[in-house]
Amino acid sequence: MIAVAVVVTIVAVVFTFQRKLVYFPSPGPVPSAEEVLPGGRDVRLVTADGLLLDGWHFELPDATATVVVFPGNGGNRAGRVSLARELTSRGLSVLLFDYRGYGDNPGKPSEEGLTFDARAALDLIDGPVVYFGESLGAAVAAELATFRAPKGMVLRSPFTSLAAVGSHHYPWLPVKMLLQDKFPVVERVSAVEVPTVVLLGTKDSVVPPAQSREVATAARAKLVEIAGADHNDEVLVSGPQVIDAVLSVS
Repeated sequence: MIAVAVVVTIVAVVFTFQRKLVYFPSPGPVPSAEEVLPGGRDVRLVTADGLLLDGWHFELPDATATVVVFPGNGGNRAGRVSLARELTSRGLSVLLFDYRGYGDNPGKPSEEGLTFDARAALDLIDGPVVYFGESLGAAVAAELATFRAPKGMVLRSPFTSLAAVGSHHYPWLPVKMLLQDKFPVVERVSAVEVPTVVLLGTKDSVVPPAQSREVATAARAKLVEIAGADHNDEVLVSGPQVIDAVLSVS
């Protein structure tokens, strides 16, 4: 009976605090756009549920597309500056923004909330758009593609669903039953026809490479495997294979 009580207590605690195990925001303040890249400007997103979120727009007059970056579950937009720098140097405009609760933004992250945030980001963009989603952000990009199809999409280190990656890390928990946020990536990419590239690191210790391969199959995507790369390695943030993937769908 004691063992059962312990298990029930653990499950109850995990259910109550589960979003703290999913989302790891870095608080602000963050610098201005002009401070991180010349010509950048600070922008404000207005979400459907009334939040005001800050971001950076690096806009080029002759860009063929704007790359909207959907970050993973950690950090804030300051950690994606190298990606913006590389993409703008190749003639693409870039929008970097933080989800609710990240950077200096109000609110608390959730699947529904991140959906609102992503759609608000689109309101800032005129013309062709490319979605770049990293890890959890790949799930956000996949959902957004069912709402508005982009010119192209790059999914970096995507999982098949949040439950699947959660079960990989916590096999002793009934993750699928407990999760409030689902992020069914395979289901969503299967429902859209968008030129897509999936990138993975073969030594990814966060998202099993097999899950990213499954996403690539479901999305009918080009698959790029970066040998020896782990989940947060710089080569998967703004390395040459990442930049080439974005250019190929832009």
